[in-house]
Amino acid sequence: MTLDRRIVIVSGGQLGNWLLDLIRPDDILVGADRGAFFLIEHGLKPDLALGDFDSVAPEELQLIREQSKQFMDCDPIDKDYTDTELALNWALEQCPASIVMLGTLGTRFDHSLANIHLLRNALTHGTPCVMIDAHNEIRLIDEQVSIAKGDYTQVSLLPLSIEVTGINLKGFQYPLHNATLQIGQSLGISNVLLEPTGTIEIASGLLLVIQSRD
Repeated sequence: MTLDRRIVIVSGGQLGNWLLDLIRPDDILVGADRGAFFLIEHGLKPDLALGDFDSVAPEELQLIREQSKQFMDCDPIDKDYTDTELALNWALEQCPASIVMLGTLGTRFDHSLANIHLLRNALTHGTPCVMIDAHNEIRLIDEQVSIAKGDYTQVSLLPLSIEVTGINLKGFQYPLHNATLQIGQSLGISNVLLEPTGTIEIASGLLLVIQSRD
């Protein structure tokens, strides 16, 4: 059974008031570790708080327990997944209309890169998923996507697989026609949408589509 609602995951990376504007009243909110406390700090009750909660103080953890509709904790040592992956796995099991991941990028590059790789799990599951921070909107595609220009000034394309073939761009300043990108190439960096929306098509591979602003 598929939900007709979004699930929004808030993790403990770089957080700020910018993300509050992205949350809709009917969203299902999942707070991973410190992300749960951030939601509660701003008057939002997580539908689920989960993680090892090693990034919160004892009094903050108590508040998370009290204010969350559902609470799931795990041992910080004896676990095989990051808090964000646990949250995404739970979200995918609910079969939502889509997933938005917030607070998943930050100063820890290893965590940021691992979280970007998690987009593949959602793609494999067939669930639309986007990762957003204050300056970027990131999605992973294996076929076609239409993106809106919005407030973003740049669009970059980076292979997540060894090779991406059959790339076609419509509505961009620098169009591509049946192009191929391989890991290690920077050809896809900093394109510009000329139209309100643009279309990206690929024939094979996994392609990160990154909309950015300074």
